Amino acid sequence: MKNIGYLALLLLVMACRQANQTKKTALTQPSGKEKVAVFAGGCFWGIQEGFSELKGVVKATSGYTGGTKENPTYEEVSADQTGHAEAVQVIYDPAQITFAQLTHAFFVMHNPTELNRQGPDIGTSYRSMAFYSDENEKKIIDQEIAHLNQTKYLGSSIVTVVAPIGKFYPAEDYHQNYVKLHPDEAYVAGVCGPKVAKLRAAMPELLKEEYQGK
Repeated sequence: MKNIGYLALLLLVMACRQANQTKKTALTQPSGKEKVAVFAGGCFWGIQEGFSELKGVVKATSGYTGGTKENPTYEEVSADQTGHAEAVQVIYDPAQITFAQLTHAFFVMHNPTELNRQGPDIGTSYRSMAFYSDENEKKIIDQEIAHLNQTKYLGSSIVTVVAPIGKFYPAEDYHQNYVKLHPDEAYVAGVCGPKVAKLRAAMPELLKEEYQGK
């Protein structure tokens, strides 16, 4: 009886863990004069953290976009089965930070010259993408790319895909605020950390007070 009870408890624990791995919280919607921007620059953990540290950013959410499958899972996206890329939705106050500043922050944080990869992460789900809601936003993205190509700041041509904003699906809850919750993990320190550090160094005047001087 003890063995049967232990097995039942083990199965229950495993079921709870599985449920936690697949749980998703409903996507936050902008309110009032808040606006939405979406960017994909490799693993969403570091990109989400970077955007969340900027003044005027109300909410940064890790998720998936750019593909065709509805409500994709992390496993499906990372296996390149959906057409989606790991991305971050940014809800922001345009009175405090502009779309142009967010776009610049995006290009600062990742390497937009790498095709279908970012550092150690390889596959179309890690491709670089910048999304626009209107022609003015598209112009801002195109101008940023043109400047980077002209100055050859990164040494190679930009391969970032520029596309209209589409359906964004939030990632599982355990992916949200991952850098804050797991700062000592090797991947976080070695891959996500440098992205955030580059943003802090390049745009210190736009950092929220608690991140200034870091």
